Amino acid sequence: MNKIIQQLHSHRSIRKYKNREVPEDLLNQILEAATAASTSGNMQAYSIIVTKCHKQKEKMLDAHFNQSMLMDAPIFLTFCADFYRMRSWLRVSNAANNFDNFMSFMIASIDAILASQNAAIAAESLGLGLCYMGTTLASAKQIGEVLELPENVIPVVGFSLGYPDEKPEERKRLGLRSIVHREKYHKYSDKEIKEIYRSKNDEGIKRYLNVPELRARIDNEDIKNLAQIYTQLKYTEDSHIRYSDDLMKYLMSQHFIQQKIVN
Repeated sequence: MNKIIQQLHSHRSIRKYKNREVPEDLLNQILEAATAASTSGNMQAYSIIVTKCHKQKEKMLDAHFNQSMLMDAPIFLTFCADFYRMRSWLRVSNAANNFDNFMSFMIASIDAILASQNAAIAAESLGLGLCYMGTTLASAKQIGEVLELPENVIPVVGFSLGYPDEKPEERKRLGLRSIVHREKYHKYSDKEIKEIYRSKNDEGIKRYLNVPELRARIDNEDIKNLAQIYTQLKYTEDSHIRYSDDLMKYLMSQHFIQQKIVN
């Protein structure tokens, strides 16, 4: 393996950080690397919000489900799908005021996600650690209010950033035969599905049972496998429907989706 591929394979989500500031020049290197990411039409339809202020992070804490890494890390980066800047440029240039639709949101979201991964890789190459937080999209409206995002801007992904104070074990990933399809999609048999997820299930169950609070819930709800943990404890249908409704309403209020399309 070359050094870059080796680094990618050594990625771990870091939830505990040293009480040590990240030098501004290192942060700027990370942000510059983010802006070098691929982008649709070279529009760079994203913005990055750097949050260091303790009080500002406190305002975001509830939206991020009170996860400790938000407060413990010296920096939190929020990557936003952003067509506000582009549309402002179109307006002052007497160009059509487009990009107020769902396709534009998807384009800007992909731009933001690509930039975030560039930033993540750059950060880890400099000895820093990070943890992506899915709460960024789940609580988009609440986070958007804290960050005072204008119309046509939606927070999509975010991660805590700092010097690691832990060395988490590697988590199982599905192998290539589970992910890669040659020429056309291979529809798996039930037997193949069980085999694909066998080691991931065993490792996941063991990990969750080592957390006393989760073990109690697993026992109380008679949960037997990792799939049931995902659907009954972590990502319930009710919560995802609620998050979906909240996000769609926020997209409309931010002028990314027109009411007539939703109806």
